[in-house]
Amino acid sequence: MTRWVTRVETAADGPAVRAVNLAAFPTAEEADLVDALRADPAWIDGLSVVAAGEDGEAVGYALLTRCHIGGEPTLALAPCSVLPRAQRQGAGSAAIRAALDAARAMGEQTVVVLGHAGYYPRFGFGRASQFGIRAPFDVPDEALMALALHDGSTVPAGTIAYAAAFGI
Repeated sequence: MTRWVTRVETAADGPAVRAVNLAAFPTAEEADLVDALRADPAWIDGLSVVAAGEDGEAVGYALLTRCHIGGEPTLALAPCSVLPRAQRQGAGSAAIRAALDAARAMGEQTVVVLGHAGYYPRFGFGRASQFGIRAPFDVPDEALMALALHDGSTVPAGTIAYAAAFGI
């Protein structure tokens, strides 16, 4: 397995991050979302993370942005992406772990994610409904997950209010 180097996204990484998102998803929706989030007040410097190979090429990406649950500030993990040729090699996991570690270091308390129920629990995510968290749209219960970033963190309950860039 390749050893992935993670780093906070820099302005120079913008085109590579877009290329990763374009390659990882069937439409440009996620790549366009990242571009829109960069200009949104929900953007938090230091929580956009690139995973790169030893050659420095960006192959994986994870983004945490501000959202709110029941009026309390929390974070949303979206998107997470990996170039198809680097998938299933740990690049996505490395980017997610680095983003979560950065959020912990900043004192953030909670992260929510909408995604594959078989993937995100490895990072500590559990069903958001167990915390009383709901999405503002219909979603399968197992797909909406939440994570308390610190032992003893109080996870807010309520409906998630995503950044305007999400268009929700």
